[in-house]
Amino acid sequence: MLHKGKLQAALNAKKGQFSLFDGSFNEQLAMYQYALEHLYERYASSSQLEHMLPPDEIGMPSAGARPTLEFDRWLVNAVNQPYHGPIFPFGRDFGTHEQARQWAECIEGITTVAVDGSQLMPWRDASIPVGLVQVGFFVNPHARGRTYTKDVRMEVLAPEELMDDTKNDAEDPDSYPYSEMQVTQRRYLLEVETICELMRQQAAARREEDPIYSPVVFFDGSLVVSFALTMPNPYRQRYIDAALSLLRTSEELRVPLIGYIDTSYARDMITMLRRLDATLPRPVLRDTKKIHDALLWRSHLRWGDRTPAMLCARNDVLESYGPDHNSVAFCYLQTTAVRPPTRLEFPRWMLDDGILEPVLDVVRAEIIAGNGYPYAIETADAVSVITMQDRNEFYGQFQAFLERQGVKFTYSTKSLSKNRRR
Repeated sequence: MLHKGKLQAALNAKKGQFSLFDGSFNEQLAMYQYALEHLYERYASSSQLEHMLPPDEIGMPSAGARPTLEFDRWLVNAVNQPYHGPIFPFGRDFGTHEQARQWAECIEGITTVAVDGSQLMPWRDASIPVGLVQVGFFVNPHARGRTYTKDVRMEVLAPEELMDDTKNDAEDPDSYPYSEMQVTQRRYLLEVETICELMRQQAAARREEDPIYSPVVFFDGSLVVSFALTMPNPYRQRYIDAALSLLRTSEELRVPLIGYIDTSYARDMITMLRRLDATLPRPVLRDTKKIHDALLWRSHLRWGDRTPAMLCARNDVLESYGPDHNSVAFCYLQTTAVRPPTRLEFPRWMLDDGILEPVLDVVRAEIIAGNGYPYAIETADAVSVITMQDRNEFYGQFQAFLERQGVKFTYSTKSLSKNRRR
């Protein structure tokens, strides 16, 4: 139970710290926004900007982001725009949602694919550990006479598959020997396996009359697995191998892939601006963890506007991508009226092949259909989600399954007490 009266007193005790954070945050953000909006004055081409960044070599400081030819395309009209930051206006206004839906019919005949997953962790209070991963997928051909597909892939993880091989019992004899990381990683790997399989199926089923950018495949997450850096092996390498399989399968089959990050805290553009600022006679940008890329365009993007594509150039996990270390591009797309833009990541080949813009129109159409979030991902999530009721049913079926095998399954009285109270 939350004690509301004491909450107000606790908040008032820290109001000065919140005000200090807000003032410092706004000051630093304004300086980074100024640097972004004056790139067009300092760099006449993408090659000139690239020349000022650290070399693309292992062991060099991270550049954060590197320009593409879209940077040059933006420069052509930058001086003539009221806002001089790097953006590509969508160029369409919808007076009503009905008008937006009419425009979104451009998706007709283009297949969209999305995959999402959920999991049940091993229950510490149970006598026998068990995990469950479920991946839902949605394939929508957007064509009359062709049906959509909604289905799931499921996998139960037995005790041996849940063991954490990275822990040393001698160092921590009281630790729980089963790993939630095993479950989370197995879900991720099953998502990637499912996407790659669907890409192969869809590539094989392509018809001559289909657009060259169909199907469009949505992955709910980043194609750059920087989060894996904090993990011990073999977890780290498995994530890297899975991300590479996504990129390589997409490029080999020429199937467009969109990594959709609704709320991104990536700082690639922030890092790039600091690197450029450091080359000036009087650097002014301070290192900060308070600001992330999506805030740089705050209040300057209208719905459907996007930023020019850049190459992700983090010298962290991408060094482990080997020859594919510069194969991930990204941009930011304004998908709502009030929130910061969404980060989209995609394989570099889509930019080189000139299909990025029509693919982004497919993304926009899916967002309209989903009222602010891609309908394809939303549907895959609804198919895959495991509710509390599902959890209880799973354990009921698991207990009945074990009893049929002559195995007893119990859980602690503490967990029973909590379930009754909650």
